[in-house]
Amino acid sequence: MSSTETSLPSKLAKIVERFKRRSNPKQKYEQLLWYAKKLPDMPETAKTEENKVKGCVSQVYITASLDDGRVCYQGDSDAQLVKGLVAFLIEGLNNLTPEEIIAIEPDFIEDTGLKVSLTPSRANGFFNIFQMMKKKALGFHLGTTE
Repeated sequence: MSSTETSLPSKLAKIVERFKRRSNPKQKYEQLLWYAKKLPDMPETAKTEENKVKGCVSQVYITASLDDGRVCYQGDSDAQLVKGLVAFLIEGLNNLTPEEIIAIEPDFIEDTGLKVSLTPSRANGFFNIFQMMKKKALGFHLGTTE
């Protein structure tokens, strides 16, 4: 049990809780695949080098826009499980302010129990996706966008 879950935004905390309740790795994978299916399509034009997540074996793209002071993400991956990780993060972080996103520590990744279920490269990719989303939020916070 981590102390971070109390400081997580409510949507992200609910998702983390959902994964924590699944003790079987197969159930966690099924949950990720369910998220992947829910992820809205990302326009092909947004799949550019600057939106590509570095350090991922799969092709992963993340875009962010600022709408009324809140960050809205879009993302995609060519691998279904990774697409589920992208969808998980988008669902948990969408519509938060840049400041709220910047304040989130990556400890919640550990809390999901996914790190045990994922290959080391996928677990690392999950962290890299989260870091890129934070970086984009930081850009809005600082008034610079990429």
